[in-house]
Amino acid sequence: MELAELNQISEQEFVSTLGEVFEHSPWIAKKAAEYRPFPSRQALHQRMTEIVANTPQEEKLELIRAHPNLGAKLKMSSDSTKEQQGAGLQNLTADEFESFKSLNQTYMQKFGFPFIFAVKGKNKDDIYQSLKERVNSTYEEEFETALTEIYKIAGFRLEEKVEDTLERI
Repeated sequence: MELAELNQISEQEFVSTLGEVFEHSPWIAKKAAEYRPFPSRQALHQRMTEIVANTPQEEKLELIRAHPNLGAKLKMSSDSTKEQQGAGLQNLTADEFESFKSLNQTYMQKFGFPFIFAVKGKNKDDIYQSLKERVNSTYEEEFETALTEIYKIAGFRLEEKVEDTLERI
């Protein structure tokens, strides 16, 4: 959808279009709709990340927990499924799946939320290596890293959903 059109549609259509940019969190799109019109896709992304950044810690934690474990075989949003397929996570060998599963469990037990990684342009080895390193982070470091990765994911999803015609003018 072109940004100019996105700026004009109803709030309900806006939320329907962008409600999954942040995994299972349409409340972010609903709040962002109040700030239209956006001069660029980048401005829209910035506003959406500011909305998250300015929410209470517990709401941020809910957003992080809305994401699936990478490499897990469970119900995910269509965006997550496509992103994980692109990184090869839907085609793990049995051994790779067990390694991811074990490390994800360790990560989840330590932090209380799933490992978040913007997988676009990455492969399963990049993801596994990052998971191995980040499982040794502190809670505070990992909480902030998870949000940063969520912001990247949202940016990638906006690139796919919104054509930024206004920036080209």
